[in-house]
Amino acid sequence: MGKDNKLHIILLGKRNNGKSSLINRLTGQNVAIVSNIAGTTTDIVKRSFEIPDFASVIFIDTAGIDDHGEIGEKRVQKTQEAITQADIAILVISNNQFGEEEIELIEKCHELEIPFLIVHNKRDEHPLNQELHEQLKTTYHCPVIDFSCQQDSTTIILEALKELWKQENNAPKSLIGDLLSPGDIVLLITPIDAEAPAGRMILPQVQTIRDILDNHCTAITLQPEEITSFLSKTGITPRLAITDSQVFKKVAQLIPTEIPLTSFSIILARHKGDFNAYLQGTPHIENLQNGDRILMLESCSHHVSCEDIGRHKIPRWLMEYTGKQLVFDFITGLDSIKRPISDYAMVIQCGGCMITAKQLKNRLRPAINSKIPVSNYGMTIAYLHGIFNRAIEIFKK
Repeated sequence: MGKDNKLHIILLGKRNNGKSSLINRLTGQNVAIVSNIAGTTTDIVKRSFEIPDFASVIFIDTAGIDDHGEIGEKRVQKTQEAITQADIAILVISNNQFGEEEIELIEKCHELEIPFLIVHNKRDEHPLNQELHEQLKTTYHCPVIDFSCQQDSTTIILEALKELWKQENNAPKSLIGDLLSPGDIVLLITPIDAEAPAGRMILPQVQTIRDILDNHCTAITLQPEEITSFLSKTGITPRLAITDSQVFKKVAQLIPTEIPLTSFSIILARHKGDFNAYLQGTPHIENLQNGDRILMLESCSHHVSCEDIGRHKIPRWLMEYTGKQLVFDFITGLDSIKRPISDYAMVIQCGGCMITAKQLKNRLRPAINSKIPVSNYGMTIAYLHGIFNRAIEIFKK
């Protein structure tokens, strides 16, 4: 599993509330610097951890939300940006202090649909006031835990995280299990070219193979030039064919029309992204005009070659299809978007195999809220090659 595809749990709160001490206690390692001096944590600190019977997670330690001064404001801004990468939040308070800063953090979590729990830390110094405890539970309907990093087991917090995630119904769902029946055969077309990593397959292909096996079906993997020979020699009619998006056009000509065809990128779009927004946004390609600016969102860092699908092929195909001169901005990983989202005529997101569903949805939320059309790599390529309807047909059944 990619690092950013793990469950991200962010710790939020004021300076000196013990966020760093808590992350050290949760992971059992001194990964964050601890001090009685307020503002010790000056940047985002991430730590991978395996929670038994739950998930691989990344705990994110943040600077105090009440930091001040020119540098402090920049730290707070980084904390605000980090919230959009979180799947679950732990709001850390202490000394029975709960005010405007905490309310603003909770409102941000509500806005981003991030489930959260509240940990009142340092109970060995100041136990949680019963009145505040009841107020928090009644107002926010979330777990409220009185905790001491010096005295208590982290089990109570880890169990609360498990239950919270379960209640939010955010458990990963099958990629294509609802499209299959046990015993079905799925054809996977995976070209081995300059874009294929040496000696291995790309993550979406691996994830799809595992999903097919989990659903007691058979995955047959081959390259585009082997399709015709395979189908004629075996007489097999696959339940579904899934291709790498960059060879969509070629594969569509080789796979008989009675066999449903889609791409790895579109499967991920349905699994993680706002699929309906993609469906509605992709046809807006027809409305692009000269000088329009397109935002290309890549969720992983990689070497860029002349055959790069997001940096070169899609921009070239878009301008060839529309006959327009377009401007493209590229954002890698979870880096912040520098321009106002209103500057863009369209946003095109990669499959997102390296990030979580929550991160991807929050990545696209500003564009969707601003009524800016969004698409993803696979859907855009299918549309440009005239096979959009065929590529999404199986998902309508």
